[in-house]
Amino acid sequence: MPAASPSLWRYLPNAISLLRIVLILPISMAIASHQPRLALGLIALAGVSDGLDGFLARRYGWQSRFGGMLDAVADKLLLVACFLLLAKTGALPWWLAFLVLGRDLLIVSGALAWRLLIGPIKPQPSWLSKACTLAQILYLLAVLASAAGWPSILSPSLQTITAVLCVVSGLDYVWRWSWRAGGSRAGNRE
Repeated sequence: MPAASPSLWRYLPNAISLLRIVLILPISMAIASHQPRLALGLIALAGVSDGLDGFLARRYGWQSRFGGMLDAVADKLLLVACFLLLAKTGALPWWLAFLVLGRDLLIVSGALAWRLLIGPIKPQPSWLSKACTLAQILYLLAVLASAAGWPSILSPSLQTITAVLCVVSGLDYVWRWSWRAGGSRAGNRE
């Protein structure tokens, strides 16, 4: 069997990101059917795939703008699906699920508006955004672990931290985009 063309290997990180999107369906089904252990196992697999695609892209210089966007979309779709389904099962409050969804809709609509009104966007997640995503993941895992009957690390403070970071990081995006848009407009007038 002939070896795969080296140029085809560069798409491996994107294929792994697509696999993570495909995993959203069985993860969602596990949550909806009250199988938190299965959901945790599948989320662990999604987490490994997230680390692997990033490692391969950086290690072998296979980064692409499309790959970076696909990776971010896979992460956001997975988190939003999990939050909404866990709210539907009563495992977490609806207001938090809507807060997570609202923040992501704000980011996506802001990025689309930037693209349409100003030009190409360079995704630059802030440390606040990364902290928010980490808090969402930890809270999600704690909710599922608690539902699986494992010792609960779920606390009101973890829920509060997640909510506050959603609001603050969403506002940070709005502020940074507004500031950058002002600079872009000033630069266009010169």
